[in-house]
Amino acid sequence: MDPRSLSDLAALTGAAIVGDPDAAIGPDVVIDSRRVTPGALFVAIKGERVDGHDFVDVAAAEGAGAVMGEHLLDTSLPQLVVADAVKGLSSLARGIVAEARANGLRTIGITGSAGKTSTKDLIAHVVETAGATVSPVGSFNNEVGVPLTAAAITRETQFLVSEMGARGSGHIAWLCSIVPPDVAVVINVGHAHVGEFGSVAAIAQAKGELIEATASEGWAVLNDDDPLVSDMAARTSARIARFAVGRPPVGTCQRAVWATNIASQDERYAFDLHIDQTQAPVQLQVVGAHQVPNALAAASVGAVLGLSIFAIAGALNDARPRSRWRMEVAEGPGGLLVVNDAYNANPDSMAAALRTLAGLRRPSGRLVAVLGDMLELGDGAAGDHEAVGRLAAVLGVDDLIAVGAHAADLARGFGANAIQVADAGAALDAAKARSGPRAVVLVKASRGVALETVAMRLLESRGDAQ
Repeated sequence: MDPRSLSDLAALTGAAIVGDPDAAIGPDVVIDSRRVTPGALFVAIKGERVDGHDFVDVAAAEGAGAVMGEHLLDTSLPQLVVADAVKGLSSLARGIVAEARANGLRTIGITGSAGKTSTKDLIAHVVETAGATVSPVGSFNNEVGVPLTAAAITRETQFLVSEMGARGSGHIAWLCSIVPPDVAVVINVGHAHVGEFGSVAAIAQAKGELIEATASEGWAVLNDDDPLVSDMAARTSARIARFAVGRPPVGTCQRAVWATNIASQDERYAFDLHIDQTQAPVQLQVVGAHQVPNALAAASVGAVLGLSIFAIAGALNDARPRSRWRMEVAEGPGGLLVVNDAYNANPDSMAAALRTLAGLRRPSGRLVAVLGDMLELGDGAAGDHEAVGRLAAVLGVDDLIAVGAHAADLARGFGANAIQVADAGAALDAAKARSGPRAVVLVKASRGVALETVAMRLLESRGDAQ
């Protein structure tokens, strides 16, 4: 944010002031005392494991300008006292965004069951060619991450890209009250979090809240290849842009984006990008067939914002991975290739990652999949894990190393050469034993399994990520 007085921040948040109301605060807003910069507003949030109020002395020592907390603290820092720090942060961001939108800021909201972060990064690559852009690194897509990212905009910011996740009905609607979307993007509806929602239909209903929040003068960008997404057009009066792979969109729309002549080399895909009546070649540097629809979503955003097809194609050609542990491909010792996609997992993203692994096979090299639990799948979790194991076998994976509570289900689907291990350390040992110099190893699981350590240890003494 632009630096503001303590009284200005209190007006936005409804906070009580303790200290000098004219104290200058900013530009940074942080929730981690280790990220405090001089003048920053430190928001003390009570988490499941730590309470930010316990770190106010650290924040003060690092030069914080003020603290926002839920009770009066014993500190020399100016204070903003609120009933709920998360809601206080949301109110702050809501006010900053409203002011900026009144002065020309364009906001892009994105949601989907799989690929949100990768698509968000591609969108940022595209729109930042047109102006100063704020976009989170990683998955800052919840009730803390969305306002924290929004609070980073300044008077120079022209575009805000906001990733929005949902763990229940009304969640995305709440996030849209903080960042109302000028452009709303829904990339897919899948099985992620079906255990919390109860059904895929309920997931679609929740994801569509982003479309419902888009005003008539805005744009809804919809995946025409996903019927549950395509049908969301009926839930908005906004203008519609659609994208599709391999064919023009068939749904009614004001802007059509699609890809033809799709080809790959080492799982990096090239295609002809079509936007209405124009066409340009694209050669992606990010890995996997699933990046083609992700790129089309990003191209659609660029198109509705008025960028030329050549500017969009150029940005997509230059895009590299920004967020960690999402299809990171890196060379390890002895020519070992490691695909680190360990940030999260659901049946759809598992399938995409396994297909990418199969496409990376090298002569005389083995394919090894180190897979862990997919969380929050509900009653169908055992069957979903078994299906992933079965797909790995069909795709020609040589060795499956299964970790976690559903290791037996993964192994049962895979059959021979499946190995069940107790933890990440055992998975690392098994992967080392089965991966030769031309092998490709995929590491993937839900975030709670923390398998990224396996990938990182395999890459000790590695070269640079590709």
